[in-house]
Amino acid sequence: MSVPEGWLAVDDALEQTFELPSFPDAIAFVNRVAELAEAENHHPDVTIAYKKVTLRWTTHSEGGITDRDRELADRSAALVD
Repeated sequence: MSVPEGWLAVDDALEQTFELPSFPDAIAFVNRVAELAEAENHHPDVTIAYKKVTLRWTTHSEGGITDRDRELADRSAALVD
């Protein structure tokens, strides 16, 4: 199983923590990820801790990481800037 650059495979999910410059920047990033997730009807688990945002992509119905998770992990990481 390939894991996109910058991501870790943790408990059948792709996981990455992003550190943004400020809390408002972290929330803006989460909002961009939310728009992507809604458009694709595939939603990550999101944890926010001040300036740090952790995303976890997995497909529960498939029991783990799928190509769709890999694609959306890459696309969500691109939303940091």
